[in-house]
Amino acid sequence: MRTVELVCSADLDAAVRAAWDRLAAAGLPSLARNTHPTNRPHLTLAAVDDFPPGAAARLGALFAEVLPLPVRLDDLCVLDGSAPLVWSIRPDPSLAALHAAVWDVLRDADGRRPWHAPDRWRPHLSLALRFRDADAALARAVVGPDGPAGRLVAGRSYDSGNRSVITLG
Repeated sequence: MRTVELVCSADLDAAVRAAWDRLAAAGLPSLARNTHPTNRPHLTLAAVDDFPPGAAARLGALFAEVLPLPVRLDDLCVLDGSAPLVWSIRPDPSLAALHAAVWDVLRDADGRRPWHAPDRWRPHLSLALRFRDADAALARAVVGPDGPAGRLVAGRSYDSGNRSVITLG
């Protein structure tokens, strides 16, 4: 599987990692425990089996035109009851347009994951995986009530087959 992701500015990356650390220190699930070098705060725009020919270059050109984008992290929530703990992002028109453009570039890709489709996408930055709704109140107390602001500054793609990352743009 190949993803299309946006990575955070240094200040936003540090704020998200600090939240990961606070969750881990409280004994809660946290992405701080994932020590793989590719693990970093990011916003996933799409995931596909593989890129069609020329897609990586087209995505890179697209990102070069529109990044950086300002973003503010919003509500802390657990997606689908027992899944990731996330900071949701309310997409502004620029982010929504970028997301639609990424899907246009990938329209011929095999294995497009439907949960990233424009009509289903819930933009977010993940804090923990396999999180339970029952722990959400404690997580809110540990992480704090307000999500940080920052910028999405670069594109990348994660390849789950070989656990590597390439820069897009």
